[in-house]
Amino acid sequence: MATLKDIGVAAAINILSAFIFLVVFAILRLQPFNDRVYFPKWYHKGLRTDPTHSGAYVRRFVNLDFRSYIRFLNWVPDALRMPEPELIDHAGLDSAVYLRIYLIGLKIFVPIAFLAWAMLVPVNWTNSTLERAKLNNITSSNIDKLSISNIPVSSQRFWSHIVMAYAITFWTCYVLLKEYAKVASMRLQFLASDERRPDQFTVLARNVPPDADESVSELVEHFFLVNHPDHYLTHQVVYNANKLAKLVKKKKKTQNWLVYYKNKYSRNSSERPFMKTGFLGLWGNKVDAIDHHESEIEKLSKEIVAERERIADDPKSIMPAAFVSFKSRWGAAVCAQTQQSRNPTIWLTEWAPDPRDVYWPNLTIPYVSLSVRRPIIAVAFFFLTFFFMIPIALVQSLASLEGIEKAAPFLKPVVEKDFIKSLITGFLPGIALKLFLIFLPTILMIMSKFEGFISRSSLERRSASRYYLFNFVNVFLGSIITGSALEQLDSFIHQSANAIPKTIGVAIPIKATFFITYIMVDGWAGIAAEILMVKHLIIYHLKNFFLVKTERDREEAMDPGSLGFHIGEPRIQFYFLLGLVYATVTPVILPFIIIFFGLAYVVFRHQIINVYNQKYESAAAFWPDVHGRVITALVISQVLLMGLLSTKKAAQSTPFLLALPVLTIWFHRFCKGRYKPAFIIYPLQEAMMKDTLEHATEPHLNLKGYLQNAYIHPVFKASEDDEDGEEVLDENWENESVVVATKRQSRMNTPVPSKVSGGSSPSLPETVQELPQP
Repeated sequence: MATLKDIGVAAAINILSAFIFLVVFAILRLQPFNDRVYFPKWYHKGLRTDPTHSGAYVRRFVNLDFRSYIRFLNWVPDALRMPEPELIDHAGLDSAVYLRIYLIGLKIFVPIAFLAWAMLVPVNWTNSTLERAKLNNITSSNIDKLSISNIPVSSQRFWSHIVMAYAITFWTCYVLLKEYAKVASMRLQFLASDERRPDQFTVLARNVPPDADESVSELVEHFFLVNHPDHYLTHQVVYNANKLAKLVKKKKKTQNWLVYYKNKYSRNSSERPFMKTGFLGLWGNKVDAIDHHESEIEKLSKEIVAERERIADDPKSIMPAAFVSFKSRWGAAVCAQTQQSRNPTIWLTEWAPDPRDVYWPNLTIPYVSLSVRRPIIAVAFFFLTFFFMIPIALVQSLASLEGIEKAAPFLKPVVEKDFIKSLITGFLPGIALKLFLIFLPTILMIMSKFEGFISRSSLERRSASRYYLFNFVNVFLGSIITGSALEQLDSFIHQSANAIPKTIGVAIPIKATFFITYIMVDGWAGIAAEILMVKHLIIYHLKNFFLVKTERDREEAMDPGSLGFHIGEPRIQFYFLLGLVYATVTPVILPFIIIFFGLAYVVFRHQIINVYNQKYESAAAFWPDVHGRVITALVISQVLLMGLLSTKKAAQSTPFLLALPVLTIWFHRFCKGRYKPAFIIYPLQEAMMKDTLEHATEPHLNLKGYLQNAYIHPVFKASEDDEDGEEVLDENWENESVVVATKRQSRMNTPVPSKVSGGSSPSLPETVQELPQP
């Protein structure tokens, strides 16, 4: 158990680490040769160029203006200066709403911390329960005297904790209500004022039924011209181009190596570079590196051409799905939000993701197989979560003083020293847990991809929900229950469900010091390290030195990545969980959480403004998940408080606490019914207003030219962009009412040939003769 001294040592280490990270960042960002590392977003927007300095050669790499070092902390006010509307225009609504999550943490926990320290800390501190317990050899620290553990059994002082629980619940719900309304309004305003985007006019149609007479493309065109005759515009079928994408990726990688070896040869033209053809160049035949990669590129180019031709000629490469675009947002909204067929299992339509958001490999997964993949992943995630608790318990036990002495008795003289003991107790468990979870987001993302989600945003949202659940079960409950002995885990599994809240409730105050150390490691030093971007800094300079040859290469080398919602948001939610659970149990943890939210807000605001290049825009579609997880944390804190008070023989308080989860769940249902529709459907009124405004301002818009290539697979776009044969449309194209010809003998009533097939039905002349003449 960490003492106040141990917490002090851990705080000193983490504060010093965070300060060093921030100072090093403030200095590195001033250096000209790091400009593309710490300001890549402005380069991508074309608003920043490489700094140029006259005079000494060294000024190209090192900033010799010593006055700028005096203002090295200017990045903080600069990050806070940009107003939110400008931030939305600059980085998108997703980034702005993501930052609001940190602000919500401050809005919730700053008033709660003041109230808890003014109300609960004096109530807890002015007891002597733990002092008397020391006479029975029960260990405790000064921090425990600030917790609910210091209140005697059946004390009337527990009413203060109940009142505090009500205050926390009502204040949290009030803040969430205001934020839900605000974000919903921001989303609708963003969709109304946002520039034209292909996904506003497009739906994804899946489970297209097979037809012996028509291809998928002809069938899609026929279906939507018949059922949406006034609004259908164009479509793009989905191709299985996964193999082609792998070939293109391999060719690009080979070209990078060719550039590397050519650059190497240009620096030393007296010796040709050689390489081995085996695995990682460790064995195999020794060949000329430049000739080898040139021949590989030529070979891959032929394979790419052959594969592209195969996809075009092979009907099996066409999936039973298509992106269908409409002449108006209103038409797309009607199609996306209605049932298309009397058979609810075919012609399934949903809003198409933003073209940047589409995860193309999963579009080739048959829709039926999704119902099999998802239960498989659910079972796999259960076993991953359950069995991960065992190594976490081992890590927690080895990262303790007793565990180290037991595993390595010869280290006992060393670890018994005061500073080393404080370091192990106050710092090692948090850093060990942080390192142990470093690969978890990647594993969860792989599982989400296997499930078959078709957009990057949905992949990240599913990974985030699983990461949060994993944190709750393994990091929160696992750290509390397992402690340092696996026997506790066994007893926890075999006890009745009614006893679980009591068991956890008793253990919660004991683990407060561990979570304080974890917050300092992950939330203080970890956030400060985020802004330094050591990994990206090293990779950029290595690429810039070895591979960069053209300006395009340099832009690819400085790719900073995106926000990483599936990693960052579950971490934020874990701090919400800790804050809400410990606010009434051990309020001393709240200042540490507030520091995390404040520091993270400043750091990520800087990163969003200057660094991250968001890959997609979902218009804050993730917000209902954020709201739901905060509500979940609130309910968990209420249930665990009931379990803790039941062990303190405060049975008379149970009826008052039972009302809290009921009220909280009712509040969640109210918010869900009132505001969630804004995040899953597009109001027809908003769609019509936007369409009307667009028709008035751009009456001659060539919408078909804008949409017809929007959802072509990226591996085809390079060749598509080189073609000049773009279709020229008449200004009155929107007034056409065209019915497509069908090849089926049973439907010979379509007088105009198909735009796709160019063919007509065998009896087309007879059909035309039956039409009334103008």
